[in-house]
Amino acid sequence: MASPGQSVESIHQWIFENGDKRTDPWLFVYSPMPVAYIFLIYLGLVWAGPKLMKHREPVDLKAVLIVYNFTMVCMSVYMFYEFLVTSLLSNYSYLCQPVDYSTSPLAMRMANACWWFFISKVIELADTVFFILRKKNNQLTFLHVYHHGTMIFNWWAGVKYLAGGQSFFIGLLNTFVHSVMYSYYGLAAIGPHMQKYLWWKRYLTSLQLLQFLLVSVHTGYNLFTECDFSKAMNAYVFTYCISLIALFSNFYYQSYLNTKAKKV
Repeated sequence: MASPGQSVESIHQWIFENGDKRTDPWLFVYSPMPVAYIFLIYLGLVWAGPKLMKHREPVDLKAVLIVYNFTMVCMSVYMFYEFLVTSLLSNYSYLCQPVDYSTSPLAMRMANACWWFFISKVIELADTVFFILRKKNNQLTFLHVYHHGTMIFNWWAGVKYLAGGQSFFIGLLNTFVHSVMYSYYGLAAIGPHMQKYLWWKRYLTSLQLLQFLLVSVHTGYNLFTECDFSKAMNAYVFTYCISLIALFSNFYYQSYLNTKAKKV
């Protein structure tokens, strides 16, 4: 029987040796440690940030938020285009698509889109930093921290081991949703006079819920069919999406339904 030390060494060796050799040299991919450090710093900011800002005035980030949000719109549109066009040119199946680990131009293009998607999740941690600096502590919910914090690990694993194949479907849906979401945030950052044009916030939450439902159906389907894609990853994504459906449904109820009940 292997000792605990040998077991840890074995896991450590598996993590490093079983990655996608195409993506291993790319930034933050080879080892999980950079992402782990980013995550720990993120949690530290979530814990310490509000305390440090307690006796300070909120920071005026209007210009920063406008630039940031519309930059994220552009990035999301670019990634959506890459996922969509590359999947079409590669004749991807929307039901079952194994990862193409070759170095063909289209396979590398899809892997590159997955890497940019992973990097976008790291960048999106700035959402939390902006909440802290603006003293919007009511936005630092479990849903927000859980979703932002876990996505960097999810997509580190995606790029490390499964850069392509079925993974593209998640990226395709999420980049579409985020192009809409950051458009909303960008318009809201312009000023209060834009509020009359932002009546569709609740539909944005509905769109997010639809996204998770579609991914759940997509991954759930492949748990019961013969598909040359990681069953473990499909099971994890399915479970993760169920957790997000539960959390976002509660957010939708508390934000848009429960308030109406209270008014009545």
